[in-house]
Amino acid sequence: MHLVKIVSFSKRKSKIKFDWIDLTSNKNSFHHKTKSSIMSKNIVVYPISANPPTFGHADILVRASRCFEQVYWVAAINSTKQSTIAPKVQLEMMRDYVEHFQLKNIHIEHFEGSLVRFAMSKQARFILRGIRNITDMQSEMDLATGYRGVSQEIETICFFSTPGLTMVSSSLVKELARVGENIDQYVLPSVAEILMDYL
Repeated sequence: MHLVKIVSFSKRKSKIKFDWIDLTSNKNSFHHKTKSSIMSKNIVVYPISANPPTFGHADILVRASRCFEQVYWVAAINSTKQSTIAPKVQLEMMRDYVEHFQLKNIHIEHFEGSLVRFAMSKQARFILRGIRNITDMQSEMDLATGYRGVSQEIETICFFSTPGLTMVSSSLVKELARVGENIDQYVLPSVAEILMDYL
């Protein structure tokens, strides 16, 4: 055990306070406290790998913009999913939603690699996930466990889909588009136009 005395002065109470901090403890170490103070409680990272983004994703995004000062809406490259839509086009579709809903505190980016490390690089404290059903719930629980294994400073939070959007998925949208069905109820018209060019 390695104890260090920390001295603080309270101007309001005109008192000096002494605290002992164990530098060998992960829970109470000065490094731990300093690291936590750097991360902002008002910044969240909302990743999606879906292509195209749908009104379901936009619904989560709009709600997140009301809860956090800054939202990083990021296009995450998923090596297990093969997409016919280029990342730069996915970012273009995401920007269409931000402009359509006139969101001012959204940052759109693209990344590949560790989501937790990305969140830390943005000084974000939270990773936001959307949940539509029980299947999503189990998947998100597994992911949250993995995130905690990388850093216990990052918390995973989940927003449940608005009831009318629980069945909307990018896979469904693409299948309907392939057979020539109208998909305007699931995505923005501009997004539908881009998608049709790729199918």
